[in-house]
Parts: sequence; structure tokens; C-alpha cells
Amino acid sequence: MPKMKVTSSHIGRTIFDTHVQRVPQESKLKDSPNVVYIVLDDLGFSQLGCYGSTINTPNIDKLANEGLRYNNFHTTAVCSATRASLLTGANHHACGIANVVEYATGCPNGQGGIDNSYGTIAEILKEYDYATFAVGKWHLSANQRPGGPYEKWPLGKGFDRYYGFLPAEIDQYHPHLTQDNSEVPVPKTVAEGYHLSEDIIDHSIDMVFQHTMAYPKQPFFLYVAFGAMHSPHHAPKEYIEKYRGKFDEGWDEIRKKWFDNQKKLGVIPQDAELTERCEYVEEWDTLTADQKRLYARYMEVYAGFLEHTDAQIGKLLDYLEESGQLDNTVIVLISDNGASGEGGIQGRYNCFSGMDMTVAEEREFKLALENIDKIGGEYSLNHYPTGWANAGNTPFQWYKQWAHEGGVKDPLIIRYPKLIKDPGSVRSQYHHVSDITPTILDILGVDKPEFIKGVPQKPFTGTSMKYTLDDPDAADQKTVQYYECFGNRGIYKDGWKAVTMHTFSETYDDDVWELYHVAEDYSEKYNVADQYPEKLRELQEEFFLEAGRNNVFPMLWGTTHAKPENIYRAFGDRRVMPERELVFKNVIKPYELAGEQSHVSIDLAPNYLEAEIYRESDKTDGVIIGAGDRFGGFAFYIKDNRLKYVYNFNQYEYYSAESNIEVPTGDVTVKYEFVRHGLSADVRIYINNERVGETRVEHFYYTKGFATTLKANKHTAVVDDYEVPFEFKGKLKKVTIHQYADVFDVQKEFSKKLHED
Repeated sequence: MPKMKVTSSHIGRTIFDTHVQRVPQESKLKDSPNVVYIVLDDLGFSQLGCYGSTINTPNIDKLANEGLRYNNFHTTAVCSATRASLLTGANHHACGIANVVEYATGCPNGQGGIDNSYGTIAEILKEYDYATFAVGKWHLSANQRPGGPYEKWPLGKGFDRYYGFLPAEIDQYHPHLTQDNSEVPVPKTVAEGYHLSEDIIDHSIDMVFQHTMAYPKQPFFLYVAFGAMHSPHHAPKEYIEKYRGKFDEGWDEIRKKWFDNQKKLGVIPQDAELTERCEYVEEWDTLTADQKRLYARYMEVYAGFLEHTDAQIGKLLDYLEESGQLDNTVIVLISDNGASGEGGIQGRYNCFSGMDMTVAEEREFKLALENIDKIGGEYSLNHYPTGWANAGNTPFQWYKQWAHEGGVKDPLIIRYPKLIKDPGSVRSQYHHVSDITPTILDILGVDKPEFIKGVPQKPFTGTSMKYTLDDPDAADQKTVQYYECFGNRGIYKDGWKAVTMHTFSETYDDDVWELYHVAEDYSEKYNVADQYPEKLRELQEEFFLEAGRNNVFPMLWGTTHAKPENIYRAFGDRRVMPERELVFKNVIKPYELAGEQSHVSIDLAPNYLEAEIYRESDKTDGVIIGAGDRFGGFAFYIKDNRLKYVYNFNQYEYYSAESNIEVPTGDVTVKYEFVRHGLSADVRIYINNERVGETRVEHFYYTKGFATTLKANKHTAVVDDYEVPFEFKGKLKKVTIHQYADVFDVQKEFSKKLHED
């Protein structure tokens, strides 16, 4: 390995020149390239500068100018599924993840993690002596508790090292971090400048630095999965302020402007047409002055978030260049699905409130407007309105979770100078996220092993894209691809696409199929189902063939069964909750129950928590259980010698109960009961089986904050009555969390309320 200048100043190291004379682990693939996957979350087709937007993304644009952009690349429409398909080279249903990983049904397509018959690229490359690293979002294990099991976690799926977060989304300022198989604290405070995107890039550089210093001849695979651009949209203020006033003209004009830019850049065909403004998105000119001011601010924050993310990608690319590794690295950058419409028609100051149909929109709007300057900071959990998602998916219609192009057609950039002879060009061959890992193995000239960890391997379902790297005019080698996400379905075959949305349907029988000749209608604008009924029938039959081959059935329900105009306002949960119980003994330090809803629901189903504690004195206080954070949740704690329960309803309402007696010292049993009555609940608190207080929770919600912790409230406080972590100073000898059986269908009740409204 030649002498190289290694820069790690991002993480506090000194720039220096070195020869590392150590005995490396020799790779079976001599002089093989490194491989880097970069995954952005909920980024729409048009939101990068090199794909037409007016948002500054100079580092990603440089990557595109030195590589290739693809304008006919597709994903699965949702995060977990795309990541599973990316890492395995297989269709997502086939490898065990039909949509988001938390929906672990026990069916072959809902395993709560990747099927062991489909090894990840990390597991495959380890067979060829690659080092493997992952940072950022995982979201490929339904079980996210620090106590394991760890089989579906990154280290169980072939990675040597991992640093990031396990769930779908996270607070960028107060994330719940995992390093390898252990929970770790946030390394510094927001006041000290902390942001998750910066943290994961620092760790990725550190991992590569340490590896190449020790084993300079051993290639590496690095998987960088940002929490950006998923909500909450969090960015340093200086990045947000760059965009003040830049979106005042509104989403209609911005969408037209970005469409024109796409044609100027050649990233879409010159004969492509812009689809109509999406249903249920209001015309910008009809909005009030306050609406325009607030909605523009949401987009300013999103733009600042994206530019800040681009800057972190730039740090990684700079390090690879300065260390002499950039041109010997295959870099792949994608988004996992289209821009998200989950922010609702008017956006969300607290995106959790969008999960609850009982929230009054006027109250949400008022909260956001009053705190407009806090949007993007640590006291917001913001998501932009669907109008900006519609613009972000220009020129297509619909959003993330849809099988329409707005949900599945996404940016793809590949940089590898050794094979790309026309950098800066655009490729238009039809391809899918399952094709990327087969492409990497094709570049390396190796096959997928027959066995990984003793498990027989099933072949890729994806098709190599290597042929596109050096031949812009090559004919498509991918001719058929199906789509399914929460009942929304599609099938592509030889330039035609049939698609149906189940989102607004009560039953699958109600679904109406559309047909598009996408070989001629790039934007998927003209539904020609009536003109070509035989072609539609042919594609519908093809869907069933592909669905059968890939374990698509059984399909889960659609996103919601509500009035279409309310679809973006709320997402419900239709699971029936069986009776369950968890028992913890001798909780010595705070124990985080991340992902506990897969075992016990403590926010929807009737339940109780009983704790046997020991208090040394009347000064022994602290949190017994903290569920959530400042954006929503509840806390059960002792303070000022009183037992307290506080329920934070998405920052709108706080319901509290306080004991009418002091908590005794010594051995004590404390308890709360959550007894639901339709869409409200009674909470009763007990000391030594004597009821000592109660409150009526008028509103509760589908989801709470990012974690539940025994013996503390970590990250941010559910209520301002204490400062985190407010760890209980006594002994937590035994904790029993019991969930009663609940056959109440939450989704139907919420939907019924909407129809009544």
C-alpha cells in the first residue's frame, strides 16, 4: 500500500504521514475495492441538487458528477423492506420483511428480521475476508431491547462493528444509541454541539481509520444509514437560516421550478410531463398568511437538514480521498423510499401527534405557530406538510408507502472510476434495490456462497447492474418487478406498469387498478387502463405469479381505513393485544425496554405496573418507569416523598395523579393501573395496595416517545417536574408489568370518531 496522508481531524486526531508495517489479513480478493453504501431516509426523487432541487447538496452533487445518476431506479416504498432488499439482494417479502420490521406476524414474510437463508452483503463479503462496519439506522430487528437476543442485530448479520440506533426514527439531538450489542450514552450534550448525523460519520471515519492502520491490505465494507431525512427534521440553526425565505413562493411554484431543473440537468426525459398536484394537497395561493409562513418554515428546516447531512457525507468522502482510498472504493448512494406524506396536510410540530386521530388540528397548528422559531431544534419533533412531499417526489404522484412512482422511484448514485468512463452521465435502465448487492458481487467477480454460518443460501432475486456502468445504451436486463407495501401493489413488466392503492379501501375487493405505459409516460401521468384492458389483465396475473414466488401473501392491512381526506392526519393500530406479563427482578441500574411493545403494550391496552421497592429514607426518590420523552409519554415516580403519575399527551395536555399520603420508607409496594374506557382511560395509583390517587386521561395515543426505561427517564424528561435521568436511588427489587387481554379494535374506534366528526 503506498504512502498516504491520513486525515482524522474530525475526531480529534492529528494529520500525519505514515507507513504501517503490520502483517495484514490477506483478502481472498487481492486488490479488490472497498465498498460503501450510503442510505438516506425518506428523501424524494427531486430533493437532491443533482436531481433538480434548489437545496444545496454540493458533496452529493460531486459524487454524481464523478459517477452516474440513475433515473429509473426503484425501492420498496418503505424503510425496513428497502434495507433488507439492499443488503440481501433479494425481494423483501422473500427475505422475511414485508414492510416495517415491527410487524412480525410469524409468517414467512414477517419474521421480525432477515431470513437466514438470505445472507447480507456483510456476511457474504466476510467469506472473502472483508472487514465490515455499519453506522446509523438499522431497523431490521423487531426486537430492540438491550438484553437481546442479538441474532438480528448488525453483529448478528455479519458486521464486525456497529454504532447507531435500532428503531425506525430517532431524535437527532437525544438519540438512543447502540454500540455493537450494548446501549451507550450520547457522547455530548446539545449545548456542546451534538447532532446524530455528525456522530455517526465521526464513528464511521474512526472505524475505517483504525482498520486501515492495522490492516491496510484488507478491503472493507461500510454501511452508512442516516436517520436523515426521516422526521424529526433536526438541523443546526445556521443551516436552517440559510434557507429563510427560500420557499415563500410555495410548493406549487417550487415543484414547477424543480421540474424545469430536472430537464435542464437531463435527469428526466425531455418529453416527461409533470403530474397534477396530488389529491388532498391544498393550492398554495388559497392558504392564509399564517399557513404560508409556517409551512414555508417547515421546508426551510428540511432543506437545512439535507444540507447538513450532505456536509457529513462530504467529511467521509474527504477522508477517503485524503487517505488514498476514494478511487478504489465503490460508492453507492440511495434513498430508501419516496418523500414522506406522514407529516399530514398541515405538518407536525410534534410528529407523534400525527399518529393520533383525537388531536384537534387547530391546537396542533397553534402550537407550531407559537413555536415557529423552535422548529428544527431540540424542542420540536417536526415533520413537513404533504405539499412539500409532493414537491419532493417531482415529477411523480403520491408518496412513501405507495406503489406509485412517488413511493418507489428514488435517487441512485454510483461512483467507481475504474468502470465508469463517462462520469456525470445519467442511466435510464430499469432497476430495483434488490439489484445492488448482486452488482457488487459481479464487480468483484465472485458468487454468493452456498452456505453462510452453516445455513443453505437461496439465490439472489436481484439482477446485476454492472452492465450499465460502461454502456449507457445497453438494453434493460431487468424486465419484471412487483411492489407491495401495506396492501398498495404494483407490477412492472417490459415498459408497462399496473398499480393500485389500497390505502383508501375498506377491502381488497374495493381496490381499483391503474395502468401506465411508463416506457412512454415517464412520470406515470396517464392512466390507460380503459384503453388496454387486456394488458392490465396480463399484468395483474403477472403480479400474482411474482407474489407467489416471493411470499407476498398474506398481505397486511392498508395504512388506515379512514376518510381519504384524513389519511395524512393519522395512522391507527389494528392489532388485537393478548394478555401478557413481564417480570424484572433486582433492577440495579436503568434498564431500557426499547421495542417493548412487541411484548407488552403500556400505552393502548389496559395494564398495570407493580414495583416492590426499598427506600432508605424519605429522601429516596426518582423514576420507577419512564415511558417516552418530552414529546409524549408517561412517568411513574417518587418526588418530595409523594408517589406521582404524569401522562404527557403529545405536549398538549398533561394528566397527573399524586398520592394523598407520603411514601413510607423501607420495603414498599407501589402500583399504577391504566384502565381504558374507549378513547380515554382512568389511572389509579397505589401504595401497599391502598389507592392513594387517580386521574382521568382524556386523550391517549397510538405511540409514545422513543423508549421506555425502568429506574430512570433517560434522554429527555416526560414532564418538567424533574431533570433526567432522575434515577431512582433506592432498590427496585421486583417489577411486574401486566397487560390485560384487549379485543378492542383501536383503529375502528378512531376511524368511527373521524366519520362522526
